[in-house]
Amino acid sequence: MSEIRKRIVFYGRVQGVGFRYTAKYLAQSLQLTGWVKNEWDGTVTMEIQGREPMINKLLVGLNQGHFITIEGMDTEEIPLEKESSFTVR
Repeated sequence: MSEIRKRIVFYGRVQGVGFRYTAKYLAQSLQLTGWVKNEWDGTVTMEIQGREPMINKLLVGLNQGHFITIEGMDTEEIPLEKESSFTVR
């Protein structure tokens, strides 16, 4: 199964609730690469790369966070990048 890369913008209660570090932990455990960062408008942007079923598992895991409330997401598929880890920006 081939890899894909997605840029996802998350809306809701996603800042100040451990979202980025939860995403990093899940991404590393699922062998995904990319990055996640807070935006000035209260959203969180993530670029995530790997096999699509693993990306979907990450999204399910984020929705199970105790303090995280995802009210919406904008998702687009983007070109793959060469990288070897997942970082918090």
